[in-house]
Amino acid sequence: MMHFEFNERTQALRDQLIRFMEENIVPRIGQHREEVRTGHYPVSFMADLKELARAEGLWNMFLPGLRDDEPGTRLSNLEYAPLAEQMGRVPWCAEVFNCNAPDTGNMELLHMFATPAQREQWLDPLLNGEIRSAFAMTEPDVASSDATNIQTLITREGGDYVINGRKWFISNASHPHCRLFILMGKSDPDNSDRHRQQSMVLIPYDAPGVTVERNITVMNHTNPHGHCEITFRNVRVPVSNLLGGEGEGFAMAQARLGPGRIHHCMRSIGQAELALELMIERSQERRAFGKHLHQYGAVSDWIAHSRLEIEQARLLVLKTAWMIDRVGAKAAAKEISLIKALVPKLHTRVVDRAMQTFGAMGVSPDTPLADMWSQGRALRFADGPDEVHLRKIARMELKERQASLGKGAAYLTPPLRD
Repeated sequence: MMHFEFNERTQALRDQLIRFMEENIVPRIGQHREEVRTGHYPVSFMADLKELARAEGLWNMFLPGLRDDEPGTRLSNLEYAPLAEQMGRVPWCAEVFNCNAPDTGNMELLHMFATPAQREQWLDPLLNGEIRSAFAMTEPDVASSDATNIQTLITREGGDYVINGRKWFISNASHPHCRLFILMGKSDPDNSDRHRQQSMVLIPYDAPGVTVERNITVMNHTNPHGHCEITFRNVRVPVSNLLGGEGEGFAMAQARLGPGRIHHCMRSIGQAELALELMIERSQERRAFGKHLHQYGAVSDWIAHSRLEIEQARLLVLKTAWMIDRVGAKAAAKEISLIKALVPKLHTRVVDRAMQTFGAMGVSPDTPLADMWSQGRALRFADGPDEVHLRKIARMELKERQASLGKGAAYLTPPLRD
């Protein structure tokens, strides 16, 4: 049985989070924008908000395996999902609660696979919100949505690994507190098993040979934390910096992506929900040709369709979170692809309707809508483009129906003959 109503603990945390955001985050949206615009990053109030959130128990809520001696509140994926939705309403606020990507996925990886020494050096500071990190997988010269294509080499030389390659769209790499790259590369490129060629290594941000070439704009927006192009030229790290085992990189990356897609999708739904709220308010305040906007059939339909689509998407994401909790990410692979293909399109569709309702104001910086639309559009590439997930869904559907092939004939009506 699947039950998606909030338990008492989740409801209490959700109410607490909403109050925290209304009192401490929403009033600072304008200040955040202005400080970032003038080059003040991290913003002046971030450290104080993080300290306050941690004191209130709104900290590290994304990690189901959080240990009793580690800072934060341990929640299942299903319990965390509605909290991620609320955080999505203000994109920068996840950092306040130490629930920001890509650190969340990196902490999951370290939590599952790090040695005691690696945990002490990298995981503990991340859990405490003292440093930031980046996940270096995507490359400019290959279709990195299939991780078997990556070309960065991890070569063993005595007691070291030597890394050579180029990565891009590496989130967090421009953050002043970024201290760690978790890099995915090929340590055994000649292995006949394409999924055993990859490994992950931990690379300090300031290691010799690491060069951040540029912070790439996304939809002509510059993100201060960065989506960077980085070269690794003869970067040398000790073999003790291997995360997990050699040849386990592909499997580890898959383990990282499942919960992360829940987080992305719920944050997107939070933005769609905010866009719908703004659309409704605008339609009740603005008049055109003698009527309020909501009195026109087109706008009324936009509101209704948006509510239908948000509710459908939320239920599918909650089902996927429930499945990951119950049977693991591997068994929920189809559902993970379903939400990844569905939600970014929902995100942009609802935001686009809100932009149209606001008119010219909708594409201006006076509303968050243009930024929200850009984020949703970029998510159709992040963690694998739409086409990859659609292909995977179709392949799994065909495989599931293979055993019953031909049974549909019973529902066909043969032509009548004289």
